[in-house]
Amino acid sequence: MPGNPQFGMFIRSMREEKKKRDPAYSLRKFAEAVGISATFMSKVENGEFDPPAQDKIKRMAELLEVNSDELLAMAGKVDPDLSGIIRDQPRAMADFLRTARDLNLGRKDIEALTEKLRTERGLDPSEE
Repeated sequence: MPGNPQFGMFIRSMREEKKKRDPAYSLRKFAEAVGISATFMSKVENGEFDPPAQDKIKRMAELLEVNSDELLAMAGKVDPDLSGIIRDQPRAMADFLRTARDLNLGRKDIEALTEKLRTERGLDPSEE
């Protein structure tokens, strides 16, 4: 069955909440800002159509001020940047991800490891 009701309900809920304070979050205006038709947006929100392409989901995340990776995951998709990173170093990245899984690293563990690496390498967190 096509469609992703969970994704659609989340988008509609977030959009409707923002619409209470800003009319730019009406279905029509939001769809226009994302770059899709209002009809398609309505079908996505109602779980009748699959979520749009990754670039449109990233734009939704930006407009709704939610994490794009989490929104992409909810849509059953992955940021194309991540696919490129894995393709650049397939063996090392696969080993890294499997090790994290095998060690049952949770979100906080991974965030702490990421922060430690950024600090050691002098990376600004805004340069993600």
